[in-house]
Order: sequence, then C-alpha cells, then structure tokens
Amino acid sequence: MSPTKHLRLRELIAEDLETARRRDPAARTGLEVALLYPGVHALWLHRLANRLWHTSLLLRLPARLISQLARAVTGVEIHPGAVLGRRFFIDHGMGVVIGETAEVGDDVLMFHGSTLGGRSMSKGKRHPTIGDRVVIGAGAKVLGPITIGDDVRIGANAVVVKDVQDDSVVVGVPGQTRKVAGAEDSVDPAYYLDPAIYI
Repeated sequence: MSPTKHLRLRELIAEDLETARRRDPAARTGLEVALLYPGVHALWLHRLANRLWHTSLLLRLPARLISQLARAVTGVEIHPGAVLGRRFFIDHGMGVVIGETAEVGDDVLMFHGSTLGGRSMSKGKRHPTIGDRVVIGAGAKVLGPITIGDDVRIGANAVVVKDVQDDSVVVGVPGQTRKVAGAEDSVDPAYYLDPAIYI
C-alpha cells in the first residue's frame, strides 16, 4: 500500500480523475468525471477528512462533519480514519460503506452497495485490510479484521468473513474461496472472467 500522506491533495485528485477515466469505459472526459462521479467526489472529500483526522485530535470533529457531508451528497460513507491507497475507484458509489479501521491497497475497484465493515462493537482493529488490485463486486460484504490478499476478485453479493489468499476468487454466501488456477477448482474458469459476477 503506497503512502498517500506525502502526496499533495491536488496530485491525488489528478490521479483519481485519471483512474476513473481509465477504469470506467463510460467516462469520456476528465470534466465529466470531476462533475458527475459521486464515487470520485466521496474519495476527494475522504482524502481531506483523512488528513484532518490524522493531523490533530481537535480536528477529528471537522473530519467527521466532512465525512457525513460526503455521505449526504454522494451516498458513500467512508469513515475519516480509514486508510485508502492510490488509484482507488468506487464505481457508481451509492451504498458503499468503509469503516474506521479499514485499510485499502492500491488499484482497488469497488462497486456500489459493497461494505468493508465490522463484526463487533469493540474498539481496535475491527474492519478488513484489502490488498492491491482487488475487485469487490456490487453488494459484497467484507466483514471483520480479516486480510484480503492481492489480486483477489470478490463476486457480487458475496459475504466474506475469513482471510483470503492472493490470486483467489470468492463467491457466495458465505464466501467460498477458489483459486483461479488450481487443479482442485471445480468451477469453470470462464465463470471468473464474466464481469456479471462483479456488478
């Protein structure tokens, strides 16, 4: 996970715009993304709130206010304490929830209605850690202080409550982990290439 705190906000904003244009085939111009993409707006407001959250205890209330404003405007709720990597893209956005102790790697794609949530009300680490280049399908729930490896694909509406190794695909309720390349894999590999399992 690349640290974002050393990058200027305007550099991150420019990178977020380019990421949205690259990841979404419907995006035509940077101006269109900047004006009309709620997932990008939520990410920008989070980047500001996150800076405030980690700067001073006195700035945590303003950080929460910004995150709640973002929720009201975009339908995306990201706690200001969550750590998000670079080139993160939230497609469509509505209904996405990311909890306080969640950590998200670089080049992650997250679809609408998905959650990085907790399974307990105790303090401390209670939300997932997501590796690099992970795809989280629409409506998927990743719950608890678990670790999702790099290059994992989580299918739409899957519920994941256990650690997932690198290069795996998770589908179903509860989530069943399958390796994309493995002799024991009983699912047709073409199934994993079908984008319909993610949206």
